[in-house]
Amino acid sequence: MFIPLKDENPTSRFPFVTVAFIGINIFVFFYQILSPEGLQYFVYRMGAIPYEITHFKTLAHLPRISPPLSLLTAMFIHGGFFHLFGNMLYLWIFGNNVEDFLGPFRFILFYVLSGLGASLTHIIFNPNSQVPMIGASGAIAGILGAYLILFPKAKVLTLVFLFIYIQIVPIPAAFVLGLWFIIQVMNVGLGGGVAWFAHIGGFLIGIGLIKYFSRRRARALIH
Repeated sequence: MFIPLKDENPTSRFPFVTVAFIGINIFVFFYQILSPEGLQYFVYRMGAIPYEITHFKTLAHLPRISPPLSLLTAMFIHGGFFHLFGNMLYLWIFGNNVEDFLGPFRFILFYVLSGLGASLTHIIFNPNSQVPMIGASGAIAGILGAYLILFPKAKVLTLVFLFIYIQIVPIPAAFVLGLWFIIQVMNVGLGGGVAWFAHIGGFLIGIGLIKYFSRRRARALIH
């Protein structure tokens, strides 16, 4: 087991958008748990339900927002503290450098497109599921894919648990993120309330998007 703690990859400017996304997610989570309706109300009201998207209708027994809009709102809903903490940890470690490379406005576009693409990947493989899909992990998976392409040799300080061996070790990002992706693929079909296909889709979409943005940036510098 390993837990990334921070990377040794300084940025040239403060990551305002990354911090804003973290702040929004934290605010929404505490609004969920402190509201009279409770956490589950928001999960079922604003989570993305694959059946609704593929059948173009809202399930009648739920007080739901429109299915297309739920693809966006689901990205800011979390089901528990550890769900939120894990996502925000990865967003902070890897998001600031991707934002630094893309700039704030393209980073926002990248984040949203990665999240939407991840959700649609999950829906393609689970078209009749009536379980709400929530969380920022699809968008963050896109960030991980981008980081792998941009900074494969960057060192990531990682807390490693191996039986009785517990140590913080600097590990190349290519290994950390490559292993993360392999774990997602191996867990497909295991369920456990995790949208594994969303993670896989988000990661691959992030790789494709960062390559596209990199080519456009290169052409702009040439001209």
